[in-house]
Amino acid sequence: MAHQTGRCPSTRGHVLAARLSPRYSPRMSRSPVTADDTQLAVRLAVQTLSQAANREVAEWDVKAGSLDWTCWETAEHLADDLFAYAARMGPASPPLNGRVPFANDPRRPGAPDNTIYVDREQGPAGLVQAVDACGGLLIAMLRTVSPDVRAFHIFGVADPEGFAAMGVTETLVHAYDLAQGLGLAWDPPAGLCAQVLARLFPDVPAHAADPWSVLLWATGRGDLLGQDRRTTWRWYAEPTPAGS
Repeated sequence: MAHQTGRCPSTRGHVLAARLSPRYSPRMSRSPVTADDTQLAVRLAVQTLSQAANREVAEWDVKAGSLDWTCWETAEHLADDLFAYAARMGPASPPLNGRVPFANDPRRPGAPDNTIYVDREQGPAGLVQAVDACGGLLIAMLRTVSPDVRAFHIFGVADPEGFAAMGVTETLVHAYDLAQGLGLAWDPPAGLCAQVLARLFPDVPAHAADPWSVLLWATGRGDLLGQDRRTTWRWYAEPTPAGS
């Protein structure tokens, strides 16, 4: 999973510099990212995507925001991310040097490499249900495994909190991509954004903008006052030292 803009190539975005709040800094003391936070992110995303669940399949075949993927592909990719994070923590001895070896292939050149694909005959409602179901798998795993569990991720062997934060981040930013493509409103809670910035993005400088604006910039989806546009990015999945 090489990030150009995460797992999701991005070529354009919108200016975020106007959304300023002098109170925000990603260096503030943080609270851990938990299964409850992942559940909130998934619930909000599913509620938003459900607004387009009665549309024709073809209406989900438009591009998802700035990605090179369609909305259908992006939603499948989000479901796949959530499933994969749950699966990596599932074995009695989770892999530390590679992913669990499910088949993982694209369906067309340039499409995401997925294990999870959704029956198109079930329409967008089935697609949204798949996102919800895979989110539920990750949430259940986060509530089940020991905090001492460690499992592979290309950006650092992660603990359950790291997988929770990655699940939240994937959900927030891909819901944004989907909302752009589908013409939906999406403005996630600032607290969720601040938590994952603090957990996964230690390289992000303190900034006056609100956390959602910073997270979009950090993942290559927007501009930020005083910062160069990100054309490549990554996060840091390793557990943070106690008290950091």
